[in-house]
Amino acid sequence: MEFPEFRNGIRSYPNGITYQHNTTNVEPKWDKWEQDAITVAGGNGKGQELNQLNDPRGIFIDKQKNIFIVDYWNHRIVVWKYNAKKGKIIAGGNGQGNRIDQLDFPTDVTIDQQDHSIIIANFGNNRVVQWLNQNQQILIDNIDCYGLAMDKHGFLYVSDFVKNEVRRWKMGEYNSEGIVVAGGNGDGNELNQLNQPTFIFVDDDQSVYVSDQNNHRVMKWRKGAKEGTVVAGGNGRGRNLNQLSSPAGMIVDDLGRIYVVDTDNDRVMRWCEGKEEGEIIVGGNGEGNQSNQLADPINLSFDDEGNLYVADFLNHRIQKFEIIL
Repeated sequence: MEFPEFRNGIRSYPNGITYQHNTTNVEPKWDKWEQDAITVAGGNGKGQELNQLNDPRGIFIDKQKNIFIVDYWNHRIVVWKYNAKKGKIIAGGNGQGNRIDQLDFPTDVTIDQQDHSIIIANFGNNRVVQWLNQNQQILIDNIDCYGLAMDKHGFLYVSDFVKNEVRRWKMGEYNSEGIVVAGGNGDGNELNQLNQPTFIFVDDDQSVYVSDQNNHRVMKWRKGAKEGTVVAGGNGRGRNLNQLSSPAGMIVDDLGRIYVVDTDNDRVMRWCEGKEEGEIIVGGNGEGNQSNQLADPINLSFDDEGNLYVADFLNHRIQKFEIIL
């Protein structure tokens, strides 16, 4: 599919995933998930009611297990509190448009841990915006923004879907052009290039991981590197275990394992850096709406317990795959 029609021993990531650093060769406890998921948001058909979603994309789980969802076709950000039967609009929801209080095909969201504001990739309006207590401001303008990430040093990273690059800004210094940290050498499949980058992740070392959609691979760019390395996929488009097909949302754990949504293969995979192939952790049972199936999944997140949440795009729902301890 083409998406636009237009995170000492304990390490915690902004999206809620926490791992004990493996210093004793003990296998981490987060290893397997139930294959039948529970629907925790949406799942009531495509629509704009508060118990519905319309093509969910970005997803963010906070420490209270509240689910922040980019509701793409409804041009809004909604939050579903833990065990809620419906969501609450916290940004947008005022129709599609370019007013400061409107969104236009938003694609990703993150939370600034300092002031708890919501930062949104407002793709259709070519700008990154911030919402704080219903007050809005434009942070970055004239950018074909798609994915967002923040690191612990206060930098904001944004993927540019058209310029095929990822740029970094220091919080509060958005009037600058930012610094290119991945890509920026035109579209292509060389190691210094990207082709329609979407979602991104930044680790504690400020290495940037990029879902390189049209190259069907995940790239890792170390801080200051002039080119990246392929850490998942990169063997052409396909459904073999060494391949991806339109990779999307991705998270990297403290052991360097990459969890990536393999959109066109309707599955979530885990890749260990340096390995030749990945493994399927959920999905992979064909496109469908059963509890063990996904339909063009697009993003993922973890809560503090290790439960896996997947934005099930074409089923207009968020699926929770519970951790098996």
